[in-house]
Amino acid sequence: MTHQPSSSFNLGRASLAVRLLSGRLSLRLDGRACVVAVLLLAVSAIITVASLLSGKYPIALSDALNALAGQGDDMVQMIVVEWRLPRVVLAFLLGGALGMSGAIFQSLTRNPLGSPDIIGFSAGSYTGALVVMLLLSGGYYQTAAGALIGGIITAMAVYLLAYRRGVQGFRLIIVGIGVAAMLSAFNAWMIREADLQVVMSAAIWGAGSLNGLGFEQLLPVVVVLCIVVPLTLLLARPMRQLEMGDDAARASGVNANRTRALLTILGVALTAIVTAAAGPISFIALAAPQIARRLTRGAGVALIPSALMGGLLLLAADWAAQ
Repeated sequence: MTHQPSSSFNLGRASLAVRLLSGRLSLRLDGRACVVAVLLLAVSAIITVASLLSGKYPIALSDALNALAGQGDDMVQMIVVEWRLPRVVLAFLLGGALGMSGAIFQSLTRNPLGSPDIIGFSAGSYTGALVVMLLLSGGYYQTAAGALIGGIITAMAVYLLAYRRGVQGFRLIIVGIGVAAMLSAFNAWMIREADLQVVMSAAIWGAGSLNGLGFEQLLPVVVVLCIVVPLTLLLARPMRQLEMGDDAARASGVNANRTRALLTILGVALTAIVTAAAGPISFIALAAPQIARRLTRGAGVALIPSALMGGLLLLAADWAAQ
């Protein structure tokens, strides 16, 4: 029997629930989370404008608008469109990817320390990228592939080492910290033994920076995010059910092992694309989900507020650094 779409609005919780197709598709919009998301977007927009206008060469708002419209002075167009615009867009997108990745791993481990830079996945992506850069002399796309492969291999190794009749969050974090320490030592050895000229570029990239990023790096980031983010949002509900434990998730019809594996791959992909584009960037994946959780006052980490907070943090940090 086909049911008509239904909706309900709870004033006490300030949330909107929508169910379609006999309950197969459900969407719950928390009022406070929506307000927080709008505020984060508004602040990000303000910082974006400030980033386009400020810097070593300050630019008036009218001149920046003309440059974005393809008019005005050629020098201003180059500064705004070719230098600052892709950097600002990448800062927000990469920060958002880190925030969402941190939310995934903190949810899977049920621990606020369960971010990819803590449990070794960022170090694994860095190792894969270094192997391509130092040993294979690969270009940008090869480095991105190496970062993704390195992150996935590291994730598999951490899960296998942490598996004892299931994966517990605290065990995953402890094993991940150990793996990250070993990979960091291996990365330092590779840098020390490689050719000096190659090492200099790898070391600058390894510091984690948005300097020099342009539209060439923007396109692959957008492509990956257009694939990974929708898939992650589709798994948002099973992810929340996994937070209650594997038994409770299975009782709700969730395949715990498969869902955890898929979320891990997606989280690693989000981390890897950031590492490939800008190098390893710490703190964002760790802090953004927890800040967003406190602002929304939710029971667990939420994907979209975490992503928006991550984008805001990296955007603000890059603007302040300039």
